[in-house]
Amino acid sequence: MVLHKFGPKLYDKLIENMKEHLEEMRTCVEAAQGGLFLEELERKWNDHNKALTMIRDILMYMDRTYIPTNKKTPVFDLGLELWRDTIVRSPMIQGRLLDTLLELIHRERTGEVINRCLMRTTTKMLMNLGSSVYQDDFERPFLEVSASFYSGESQQFIDCYSCGDYLKLAERRLSEESERVSQYMDVKTNEKITAVVVKEMLANHMQRLILMENSGLVNMLVEDRYEDLTRMYTLFNHVPDGLTTIRSVMMSHIKDTGKSLVTDPERLKDPVDFVQRLLNEKDKYDNIINVSFNSDKSFMNALNSSFEHFINLNNRSPEFISLFVDDKLRKGVKEANEEDLETVLDKVMMLFRYLQEKDLFEKYYKQHLAKRLLSGKATSDDSERSMLVKLKTECGYQFTSKLEGMFTDLKTSHDTTQGFYASTSDLADYPTISVQILTTGSWPTQPCNTCNLPPEIVAVSERFRAYYLGTHNGRRLTWQTNMGNADIKATFGNGSKHELNVSTYQMCVLMLFNSSDVLTYREIEQSTAIPAADLKRCLQSLALVKGKQVLRKEPMSRDIADDDSFSVNDKFTSKLFKVKIGTVVAQKETDPEKLETRQRVEEDRKPQIEAAIVRIMKSRRVLDHNSIMTEVTKQLQPRFLPNPVVIKKRIESLIEREFLERDKTDRKMYRYLA
Repeated sequence: MVLHKFGPKLYDKLIENMKEHLEEMRTCVEAAQGGLFLEELERKWNDHNKALTMIRDILMYMDRTYIPTNKKTPVFDLGLELWRDTIVRSPMIQGRLLDTLLELIHRERTGEVINRCLMRTTTKMLMNLGSSVYQDDFERPFLEVSASFYSGESQQFIDCYSCGDYLKLAERRLSEESERVSQYMDVKTNEKITAVVVKEMLANHMQRLILMENSGLVNMLVEDRYEDLTRMYTLFNHVPDGLTTIRSVMMSHIKDTGKSLVTDPERLKDPVDFVQRLLNEKDKYDNIINVSFNSDKSFMNALNSSFEHFINLNNRSPEFISLFVDDKLRKGVKEANEEDLETVLDKVMMLFRYLQEKDLFEKYYKQHLAKRLLSGKATSDDSERSMLVKLKTECGYQFTSKLEGMFTDLKTSHDTTQGFYASTSDLADYPTISVQILTTGSWPTQPCNTCNLPPEIVAVSERFRAYYLGTHNGRRLTWQTNMGNADIKATFGNGSKHELNVSTYQMCVLMLFNSSDVLTYREIEQSTAIPAADLKRCLQSLALVKGKQVLRKEPMSRDIADDDSFSVNDKFTSKLFKVKIGTVVAQKETDPEKLETRQRVEEDRKPQIEAAIVRIMKSRRVLDHNSIMTEVTKQLQPRFLPNPVVIKKRIESLIEREFLERDKTDRKMYRYLA
């Protein structure tokens, strides 16, 4: 027929016949009632597909020649279009088909089991008819109905569910929808239905869920509910600004709890406990971020900035962190093995990074290290050096050079003492001395109050001075008697013998009683030349501390007057052969924050600020006031946060000393004077 030019007639008759046949099919589908409706539609669709395949094969020649030449629709596609227009979009079927599909989905959502196989065939049919048919006749209405369903469900459940339970429901619904799409819808629908569920169940209630009282984010953080936190992070990851909101609520919670921690007067009584609480808090949030928040960098940054904020609210944090390290390095390996101690020190370094006043920490650390080294309380030399390496890595060589000098001094002192005894033979009758030679500048400066040492000690110390100055040119030795200690053997009137571990000042006082039975306070003061405040504390510790009363005081009162007399306590006894006599702590020293330390630090900062200003101006030559402020702050931040008022004063000082000058026309501009 095509060869004999009857192609158009054949094509038109094909359309006519198909239409007739499809109209009969339509009548059967329309007549099907209830649940049989989809089954009948499926049956007719399968029949139509089979018929189409056969017709296409029979009319293959027309399909290959006549149709492309005359720009007609190919046979198979023509069959699909006729099915679409005659059946699927017929007024009696189109609405009914959509309602049936949506009704079945609704029933499945409410827990009923439906024939998924039938659903899959029907939606597949719509997809085969073209993506626009699937989208217009099913997908778009399906998404609208779903939005309405989840909007209603979320309103119903948010009032009676806790945040954790509500999130479980949302998670389950998302999982169900995803599975539903995989079973009987187009794969592209997954993204769209997920967006609908996220919007209706999560995005629309985001603030309310995250801030929910007694079960929201804060409650989850407080109670370490990792599973709920993971779920919240995962779900709100789909919501625009979801993670930002979680992050900001977490930050404000950490800042609030941190603030109450660092400003609570009760907590400040024990520095070690104070720092331990900070470390516990840090560990807690590190775990939450690693386990529940997928080690999210932005959450880590938020945590660091929160800690930096509240640690610096307490200006004693540098001192407390140094005291904590001091405590750990004193107890050292007794309590834990080296690795555990190393882990603790690593964690402390994290807190150290948050400090704005690192130079203040350095001052305290220097004092505490000096006490540990000189009293022999540093249990592990390796741990001490490990801490130095950590500080050096964090802050550079300048920060630790003096601290390293302290270790060098101790090593040199040990060698020097050995050299002294090796080179001097006639020392058998003298007391044995061990001398620590401290380089001025490396060690914390101590007020040097010399006292009159006992003749036995003076003799050997002068021999040592002569030996040392003989081997080193151009050096001076000053005895720091307030920092030493001694072991002395004592025999009491009752025959008991003990070895007393005392300070140098206490030794000087006790040795006087070798030649006198009774001495007044004034006589002791004249003989020893110990400063009054130190002497009174020294006598209190020898005569008034229960169980360690080596001396007797007349009259027995807490305060010491000039006329009070002292004698050896002949009845002194102790279960221990070696007795350590402590020193009563000065009243002003009970508060570890010494005002002069802070003042010294403030003074030390001035030249550093000036040096930074000069460095900047030297390279820039001309700069305005605000830029100088910004640059100086940036340069000095690794050590401390300079006060803008102090920077301004240092600029004025540099102008007076003609390092800088103000611009003649613009007062806010500065010029560098070479």
